[in-house]
Amino acid sequence: LFCSLLLSFLSGFTAITATNPIWLIKTRMQLDSRNRGEKPMNAFECLRRVYQTEGLRGFYRGMSASYAGISETVIHFVIYESIKRRILEAKAAQHMDEEEEASKDASDFVGMMLAAATSKTCATSIAYPHEVIRTRLREEGTKYRSFFQTLTTVPKEEGYRALYRGLTTHLVRQIPNTAIMMCTYELVVYMLNG
Repeated sequence: LFCSLLLSFLSGFTAITATNPIWLIKTRMQLDSRNRGEKPMNAFECLRRVYQTEGLRGFYRGMSASYAGISETVIHFVIYESIKRRILEAKAAQHMDEEEEASKDASDFVGMMLAAATSKTCATSIAYPHEVIRTRLREEGTKYRSFFQTLTTVPKEEGYRALYRGLTTHLVRQIPNTAIMMCTYELVVYMLNG
């Protein structure tokens, strides 16, 4: 488990570092407010604008909040593996009286989907403020300068609920996505193991 968590952390760290400029450009384009009738800014204009106004460092705004988001993945996998282990133990105990070995059936995959949905809901609910902080940090020309400064400023000015703004919409997207992804993963592992 420790090895898996460490590898998960390292891969997340590497992916965030490599892709943060892309996510920054996407966020800036989404937040770009042009007057009616003006042509929206394209990715190359946004890229040039960030470089000219903020330099190379500008492409890495919000990265500290993304690093904090790695905790969501760690929490998700710890909870998921714990629920999965309990499901498998319950199934093994149920089949102890029977002579045949317990085989996989549809209920196993439904159980894994529920485990994934539950673990993702918990992890996202705990770690969600990093999403709000990251978006605020990626905004152009804002008062937000660092992860901890934003973490203290937002609740002070808008209340603690502001750190969870958009959580429901995020969960509506994340829960089915994670449930399907984890179930597919478990199915592929099962098929490869024969």
